[in-house]
This record gives sequence, C-alpha cells and structure tokens, in this order.
Amino acid sequence: MIILRRWTGRIRTADREAYVRYIEGTGGSDYRNTHGNLGFQMLMRDLGDETSEVTTLSWWISLDAIKGFAGEDITLARYYPEDDRFLLDRPEHVEHHEVMVGRMILGGSAAD
Repeated sequence: MIILRRWTGRIRTADREAYVRYIEGTGGSDYRNTHGNLGFQMLMRDLGDETSEVTTLSWWISLDAIKGFAGEDITLARYYPEDDRFLLDRPEHVEHHEVMVGRMILGGSAAD
C-alpha cells in the first residue's frame, strides 16, 4: 500500500522562489530523511490576486511511517518556525489517501 499525504496553503506570489528554497531546506529535507518516505512534490498555481496556492504531496509506505514525519496525530499539518513569514493561512489538517491504482515513471522506466 502507498499513502499520499496532501497539504494545501497560500503564499504571496512575490515570495514563490524564496518559499521553494525554504521548503527544500525544511520539509523537503525532513521528507528525504524520514524512513518510509517515497518522495514528495511541491505544486504551485497563481490565483490571480497576488497570491499563489501551494500544495505539497508526499508519498509513504504506510500510515505508521508518516508518524516519523508528522508525529502521533498524522491528521495535523506540520509547521516550521519560519512558516509565518510566508504563509497567509495555516490549515490545521492534511489529507491522506490510499493509492489504489496508478503508474509512475522512475529513472526513465515505467513502474506500476
């Protein structure tokens, strides 16, 4: 089983590049260093009002593995000390989804 963890928030569009660098050094680093993490992506879209929506997707081998990143209550979003510098809102919860079917391309070859 693979679990997708999804979080969505908003930042000022002018902060996009700085926020990406910040996440690479905080959440991105923690994802990479947590046993059971299969990878992550950060998605961004301009909302047209000088704000951008940010979504992070992380992929996990189990709900128990997520605890190594998120703590005992995996439904709560994890935040870092400098997040208030960037985030316009701080959603309390994240979503978890079981991946039922799909296909990913890893290292140039298809993996089902």
